[in-house]
Amino acid sequence: MDISKTIGQLKQEPGFVDNVGMVLVHNGTVRSWSRKDKQQVTALEVTPDQEKIQQLVREYSAKPGIFRIVVEARSGLFQPGDDLLFIIVAGDVREHVKPVLSELLERIKAEGVTKREIPATGPATA
Repeated sequence: MDISKTIGQLKQEPGFVDNVGMVLVHNGTVRSWSRKDKQQVTALEVTPDQEKIQQLVREYSAKPGIFRIVVEARSGLFQPGDDLLFIIVAGDVREHVKPVLSELLERIKAEGVTKREIPATGPATA
């Protein structure tokens, strides 16, 4: 996703200037170490459940003050530093936008994405 281009497209949508005072972006990348045990990771295999993610987007788009949510969840084998997950939440005020981004991110990670770390040595971990 080209974040600047996507935000530019959002700004062209009817109603944007009347309904948006904040745009928050999450750009998730592959770490070179495991969150679980800090072990070195050489790659990450990711399988998003696009249907579940779109269900979550619909749910959170209905929250008060939310104008638009855009999510791109990539699938495949990725190296440290690669982009994995983009979330853009546009809405009226920070009290509405910040919690939606935070909650949506946590739900996507918990319910909409399966990943398998490929460590530098030893078996892969989930």
